[in-house]
Amino acid sequence: MESVRGVLIDIDGVLTVSWQPLPGAVEALREIREAGLGVALVTNTTSRTRASIAGVLADAGFAVSAEDILTAPSVTAAHLAEHFPGARCALLNSGDVAEDLEGVDLVDEAPDVVIVGGAGEEFGYAALNRAFGYLQRGARLIAMHRNLYWRTEDGLQLDSGAFLVGLERAARTEAEVTGKPSAAFFEAALARLGVGADQALMVGDDVESDVLAAQRAGVTGVLVRTGKFLPETLREASGRPDHVIDSFADLPALLRGSGQQ
Repeated sequence: MESVRGVLIDIDGVLTVSWQPLPGAVEALREIREAGLGVALVTNTTSRTRASIAGVLADAGFAVSAEDILTAPSVTAAHLAEHFPGARCALLNSGDVAEDLEGVDLVDEAPDVVIVGGAGEEFGYAALNRAFGYLQRGARLIAMHRNLYWRTEDGLQLDSGAFLVGLERAARTEAEVTGKPSAAFFEAALARLGVGADQALMVGDDVESDVLAAQRAGVTGVLVRTGKFLPETLREASGRPDHVIDSFADLPALLRGSGQQ
């Protein structure tokens, strides 16, 4: 842990649930910053912009700004600019993230690319069938993430990954994923902090998309037993996390070498 210079932190399920801070999270983040470590909040949240997320977290007591946050929509915009410049894009998403999709040409008809964000009421039959039609006519499929569910104050809720699988199977295509668990997402976060993978640590509640994906990118992975964590997902995971702790509040002790392993 002495080599750690930067900490990548998932938000939903790690720092907050339904945007309410988890016990000890505010204090733990403050302690990490006071230790001089770089911090990047990396999230697949697609319902809010970076500025909106920063405002909500600041109101909850977290000392963060929009510059500390990397979202799946912002990474998606960069990916489209590099690989699909000028493409006409249809967006299926719950929430207004247009601000983080700067430069993306969003259209309602005849898209070149279908972008799937986070699930909500918008993911009804008509919208999914319309996206299916675009894919049949040759549109490419981009997914901001593959999350099957997330935790709210009302319990686990379905996310867009559950619908994405159906679109892929029906349209006989495979989505390009731009958010976690894509390697490009972690590379962008590391570049923002200016640290190497061997100097970074990723904290998340999703053993596959957060922790094991980070470990495949060379980043030390830390799984927390909060948010969407379920014992069975850990038992059935494709690998083992480097560390498992009860909550983000335990991270400072782990960094000092005196916490859970």
